Amino acid sequence: MKRNSRLSLALHTLSHMAGEPDRMRTSSDIAEHARTNPVVVRRVLGKLREAGLLTSEKGHSGGWQLAKPASNITLADIYLALDERLVSAGNKDAEPSHCTVESGLQTRVGEVLDEIENSLVARLSETTIADVHPASCSYCGSK
Repeated sequence: MKRNSRLSLALHTLSHMAGEPDRMRTSSDIAEHARTNPVVVRRVLGKLREAGLLTSEKGHSGGWQLAKPASNITLADIYLALDERLVSAGNKDAEPSHCTVESGLQTRVGEVLDEIENSLVARLSETTIADVHPASCSYCGSK
């Protein structure tokens, strides 16, 4: 998985949060750890907040934290909240082709890609953030 993708950032951040679920984490701290911009962090985590996976508080002691136990947050929940598809079915709004062969191919390939996407979501739903959280992070030394 790309290190700079929204999904990667979300999975990494929530995995760290699972180790200390009561700790508030600022966008700046998360961005520094993930080597990205705090604006990117806020955009990504904002989607997770909208999906009910995170809460946020403004102010001096504010930040982000899990909205529910890590054992109740699946990788599929995160994936779907971000609306970041790993399997693209193409442009379904494109004008239909006048070629019956191309039209048939687009339809069948679209069906296959939809099946793959559904299978991916089903597999991601089998794993929670608690399942992937290590005892500690050897890279950063944190829990």
